Amino acid sequence: MTRDDLKSEIAAWLRAAGIDEAALEARHILAAASSEAEARDMAQRRAAREPLSLILGNQPFWTLDLRVTPDVLTPRADTETLVEWALSHLADGGRVVDLGTGSGAILLAILSERPNASGVGIDSSAAALQVAEENARRNNLADRCDFRAGNWADGLPGNAFDLAVSNPPYIASAVLETLDPEVTDHEPYLALDGGADGLDCYRLLVPQLFRILRPGGHAAVEIGYDQAEAVNALFAAAGFADVALSRDLAGNPRVISGQKTETQSR
Repeated sequence: MTRDDLKSEIAAWLRAAGIDEAALEARHILAAASSEAEARDMAQRRAAREPLSLILGNQPFWTLDLRVTPDVLTPRADTETLVEWALSHLADGGRVVDLGTGSGAILLAILSERPNASGVGIDSSAAALQVAEENARRNNLADRCDFRAGNWADGLPGNAFDLAVSNPPYIASAVLETLDPEVTDHEPYLALDGGADGLDCYRLLVPQLFRILRPGGHAAVEIGYDQAEAVNALFAAAGFADVALSRDLAGNPRVISGQKTETQSR
């Protein structure tokens, strides 16, 4: 069988399994496999709706190549909206914190564009922190970031960071079972479940973001498509000024942000 024949066969398997970008994923599988047998094995796993990122063990994000495992969310292109916003509000040399860092994707993408900045990534999962540390090493960023176990900003000093970002769990509990099997069967539940209305983590997180920012600092969080109004209100209630919404490339609400003004120090 020629390589093109094998690619066509794999693409047909994936298409039959409901994979939207079957031809593209078949090409990725063939590029990663060292033999026809390995390619077929990988294709069978994908047809069973295992995420391609877990089969390949890596995922591109921003300009980085990141390792992913079942212990972390696979970084998604929509989250690059948060990175773009962060870079527009962070001077080089600033101090960044990423709460619920997972694979480290957001923090590492920011640091990759700001060579004099440094940062901290916090996560409650020891396994996720191991992935983040490996990603920092493989992208030559380990000397400018520190990954620590923690529950959001608990234990972090106040008035300490120029920029605070987070992509917290924001899917309503009842919605989780309706998602694609790539998500429900393979991604960490604790990184997805936002409680009954999807807002539990924001209620805890947003006041902490305000506390740990230096006066003049900025914070931003990723949100679900229908959460802009509620998260905007939480930012305003926490004391943030200039609360704003940013949309992703598809036009969906994606990021809520705000600033701790120069006169605020609490």
